[in-house]
Amino acid sequence: MGQFNLRNVRKAFGDVVIIPDLDLDISDGEFVVFVGPSGCGKSTLLRLIAGLEDTTSGEIKIDGVDMANAPPAKRGLAMVFQSYALYPHMSVRNNIAFALKMAGEPKDVIDTKVAKAAASLNLTSYLDRKPRQLSGGQRQRVAIGRAIVRAPKAFLFDEPLSNLDAALRVNMRLEITQLHQDLKTTMIYVTHDQVEAMTMADKIVVLNAGNVEQVGSPLELYNKPRNVFVAGFIGSPKMNLVKGSQAASYNVTTVGIRPEHLDLSATSGTWKGKIIISEHLGSDTFFHIDLDDGTRITARAPGEFSLGTNDTIYLTPQPERLHRFDDKGLAIR
Repeated sequence: MGQFNLRNVRKAFGDVVIIPDLDLDISDGEFVVFVGPSGCGKSTLLRLIAGLEDTTSGEIKIDGVDMANAPPAKRGLAMVFQSYALYPHMSVRNNIAFALKMAGEPKDVIDTKVAKAAASLNLTSYLDRKPRQLSGGQRQRVAIGRAIVRAPKAFLFDEPLSNLDAALRVNMRLEITQLHQDLKTTMIYVTHDQVEAMTMADKIVVLNAGNVEQVGSPLELYNKPRNVFVAGFIGSPKMNLVKGSQAASYNVTTVGIRPEHLDLSATSGTWKGKIIISEHLGSDTFFHIDLDDGTRITARAPGEFSLGTNDTIYLTPQPERLHRFDDKGLAIR
């Protein structure tokens, strides 16, 4: 089991409140991603769940038992950090087995668990190597293997891919997703990269200044953001948020439209602008456009498109894809 119920969880350092009263439910077997800008409290929240930070107040129930004041070792969780934290003088085998040896597990049990974890992570042929002989991605897999053998109630990941290059990040993202599907164990994952959040999560928790702005599936957050903050954070490139005269015609304070939901033309449209920068990515082209009133927006076009930098362009938002927000920044449904 790996069910979490957080109630009125608060973390403060003196007068500085990092996380105000926070409520959150995580079901057994879910892959939940905490996402938000730097300083939003996502790593602090993960550390509170792990027991690496003291909770100022509130309940952190794990499988129905309040563990807010329990030490990390009593919570039955395994954490994978941004840094691999491997023992450089030990082999891969001994790094993975270390926690089991410290717990006094029999050697045959340890050998079986290490072999199974290594096989699931494609590390079998590397068991006798030292960490210095491994790539960054392989080292991170060793760190994950060390967590797997403990058979935890849940895995906690604190930005585990941020030290890897772009190609390795993609590979490890797929491997962790596949691992979740195979193990069916609860995973709580912290990242500032909302692409990771969108592609990996069953459920995303968007945090801002320690507050939960919205919880939902990736597509729920993408298609129905509850406020301007979520709308502007989820999506790559992010949603265009247009105010002033361009929004006034829709009788709202702010309108939002995603780059792929703008129809483009060289001759006519709702908004007129000038292409400032063109980013050609092969299958897609992203135009960064200044509207007549100075608003900068992004539009997505097919890879082959007739217009380019410094050209005049007309844009028409697809009506059914338009998002409307009131003067408090809340979505109007």
